[in-house]
Amino acid sequence: MKQPAAKSSLRRLCPNIGKEDGLETVLEIPIPEEMFSSMGSNVNLRWQNMLAWMKAQTEDKLSTPTVASRLNELRFLLYLVGSPVIPLQVQLGHSVHRPVRDCSIEASTAKYIVQQYIAATGGQPALNAVDSMCVTGQIKISASDFHLNHTNETIEVKKTSEEMGGFVLWQKDPDLWCLELLVSGCKVCCGSNGKVSWRHSSNQQTPVSRNAPRPLRRFLQGLDPRATANLFLDAACIGEKIINDEECFILKLETSPAIRDAQSGPNFEIIHHTIWGYFSQRSGLLVQFEDSRLHTTRTKDDNDIFWQTSLESVIEDYKYVDGINVSHSGKTRVTVSRYGEQSANHKRELEERWKIEEVDFNIWGLNAESFLAP
Repeated sequence: MKQPAAKSSLRRLCPNIGKEDGLETVLEIPIPEEMFSSMGSNVNLRWQNMLAWMKAQTEDKLSTPTVASRLNELRFLLYLVGSPVIPLQVQLGHSVHRPVRDCSIEASTAKYIVQQYIAATGGQPALNAVDSMCVTGQIKISASDFHLNHTNETIEVKKTSEEMGGFVLWQKDPDLWCLELLVSGCKVCCGSNGKVSWRHSSNQQTPVSRNAPRPLRRFLQGLDPRATANLFLDAACIGEKIINDEECFILKLETSPAIRDAQSGPNFEIIHHTIWGYFSQRSGLLVQFEDSRLHTTRTKDDNDIFWQTSLESVIEDYKYVDGINVSHSGKTRVTVSRYGEQSANHKRELEERWKIEEVDFNIWGLNAESFLAP
């Protein structure tokens, strides 16, 4: 007998405040119950405050220094932690296979580990049967202030308040996806139509930023096993490590110089970008995902400033949905370091916790027009 679904902790409907017997409005992005509860002492006041809060995004209040500073901070968090992409193209075709002939031992071992991962997440036939999905979830993001590193001594890091929000993620093969993310009054929309990828904030007055199509990092945090498998088919197994009492194989993937050069600009150069996957020897599942990027920017005074960004995601709570083993929660820690000549050395730490509320596969009626760039 099918078990009844657990009650969601996301709010999806907004009552018609102007007309009590009117139909409720479906929220474009569900919001966490905890976030809604903090907006007032009763339900009616909370909705009034939320409507005023959303309306303020399009008014002159955005130009005030205090509000503008907070929105810039939120955009920084959402761009870096909530909606980052990875530099590699991930082939999302149905075939997840590479021949092992003429491969090194490290490369052939990695391919074997990937095949075990495919089996652990539902098997090739189940993965091939999926052509689209919709995911709703909630996140909590916190960050430290930038702090100055004069020496190697330990420095106490001041944490900012925790920001809460929700997101909706749509995906369709081969390279179509769209993420809408709402956190504390700041909304970010990013996506790919197969030809270009883009990112935009509802509070941002600048044009939409467009780049070559790249996959969203969130797919590789246990949501899209086929994308993860295709990504690590070209990796090398470099050893073993214990992660949260689990003995894991380590798969490593380096971004090629050609890809780094293609994504660099006249005043911006990617020096290296490396990805690691930690796969449990017991279950075969991906339990940790890491990537580290070093890039340099050239200032107006011809000085180079180096930025090192390291992301470490712990992937947990795997559950089967329509035969696919999907992670339903996890945590990402981010460290951003800045250093270089004529620049003080700074370091910042961020953290995101996410929880998946609902996953649906093979969405009826989803087509390419659903992923048009703004």
